[in-house]
Amino acid sequence: MPTPDDALLHSWQHNAQAWIDAVRGGAIESRLQVTDQAILLAILGRQPGRVLDLGCGEGWLLRALADRGIEATGVDGDAALVEASRAAGSAPVHQASYVQLAEGEVDIGSDYDLICANFALLQQDIIPLLAAMKALLAPEGVLVIQTLHPWSVAGADYQDGWREESFAGFAGDWRPMPWYFRTLTSWLNALEMSGFRLLSLHEPQHPQSPVPQSLLMVAG
Repeated sequence: MPTPDDALLHSWQHNAQAWIDAVRGGAIESRLQVTDQAILLAILGRQPGRVLDLGCGEGWLLRALADRGIEATGVDGDAALVEASRAAGSAPVHQASYVQLAEGEVDIGSDYDLICANFALLQQDIIPLLAAMKALLAPEGVLVIQTLHPWSVAGADYQDGWREESFAGFAGDWRPMPWYFRTLTSWLNALEMSGFRLLSLHEPQHPQSPVPQSLLMVAG
């Protein structure tokens, strides 16, 4: 019987082109107003020489980092997104599932100064993956995660569990996507259980919005 993780992967396989069109067409307002700049500033503030973009999608962040002279490598599990990223820029991009990465089955390099996951940790069990990423960091390297702020999207049900993104309001052919909601405590516990220590926590927010647009954590 298919698991929610299977359904998550299949939704990305279906939604890849619609996602590429949405990102490159500027259709996601929160990204334009807040979150793209937030992750970019968080990375640049660390002045890394080498960056791994975990779940790089169509590669916009890789291109932004390369434009600023940073050596960036991407990895994603969807073939269409990997191909789109490769076609749009010169950064090396690997195709590998999170299971393959957690088990060390694919060589994506090591000794990274910074590994980022920008809205890319949507599955339930992220601890083996994060532990594997810890091993790829240079001695003083850091992990930067930007994700949905749990206090902004929880509604009345503030507990870990699978949710569904319908992509209502977006143009294009979309399949509903399951994603795993975790509380702030669960995020911090996952980092600790993966061998990380939280260094800083930020809540990027638009001046005209009453709630933060994301949760941004830096761990080492």
